[in-house]
Amino acid sequence: MSQATVSKVLNGRTDVAPATRERVADLLRTHNYLAPGGRRARRSGLVDLVIGGLDSPWAVEILRGVEAECTERGTGTVVSLVRDDDARPPSWTSMTTMHDSDGVILVTSSMTSQQREQLERAGVALVVIDPVDLPDTDVASVGATNWAGGMAATEHLLSLGHRRIAAIGGPRTMLCTQARIDGYRTALERAGIEFDRRLVLYGDFRHEGGFRASRELLALDDRPTAIFAGSDQQAMGAYEAARQAGLRVPDDLSVVGFDDLPLCQWLSPPLTTVRQPLEEMGRLAARMLFQQLDGEALVSPRMELATDLRVRLSTAPPPAA
Repeated sequence: MSQATVSKVLNGRTDVAPATRERVADLLRTHNYLAPGGRRARRSGLVDLVIGGLDSPWAVEILRGVEAECTERGTGTVVSLVRDDDARPPSWTSMTTMHDSDGVILVTSSMTSQQREQLERAGVALVVIDPVDLPDTDVASVGATNWAGGMAATEHLLSLGHRRIAAIGGPRTMLCTQARIDGYRTALERAGIEFDRRLVLYGDFRHEGGFRASRELLALDDRPTAIFAGSDQQAMGAYEAARQAGLRVPDDLSVVGFDDLPLCQWLSPPLTTVRQPLEEMGRLAARMLFQQLDGEALVSPRMELATDLRVRLSTAPPPAA
């Protein structure tokens, strides 16, 4: 096969027979050829969404956004689940490159330098949503204004008169957890309230973690009158801990969540929470992925969508002493 024929295929020329074009494409795949800019010469029409689990309404909202954007672009979405305790760090990257995925959207999972290099060698585009950590700062990522959200939640409780405000974060290592807790601390400092380490605990963003942490906080002699939970699911755990302690929300304990999952308005009482646009975060991650595949420059490798406070009925002034 001549060099000229291969060049025509790479440059998208139409004067090449379909059978010849397919033979060239097979050869390029066999030799792991990457087009200029590091991307494959031919797309598979598949995008991988790699996520820690689908047992959370949070994950479902992200998936909804990614899938909607990919469908509009005529691209299929392959969902891959990874476990936090997976002992084989490169496993999901190997699986992705095996079925010739065009790109990967990685959601709240760790990524090693080895995994990043494996994707680069295979010419697979990458975007991370709510990264746990990033081996390189130039990795494209999408998140929300977590610091501002943590601050808004705490300022709301302060405005109601609360002074003993506890916070329950997600996993300590996650960047979004750190930002939310930093926002909480900033609000306290601006109000002239000394930071009390006993009032900050960490969980796993799930109901059980929120329940355990809330039960520990409510057992303190000088218990908090309000809890800022780092996720709506943790806030639901706080509801149950309050119920078991004989406390009423919001009469005895105010609770604020983070996410604004669809079911929050149906809780009793409806949950005051910080909304992050989860579906739009999924859509934006997919759009950034397609920009890379099309050879377009990203406006910024890091994009953050605005959060806003949704006040409902789970917060009220603290009970009289």
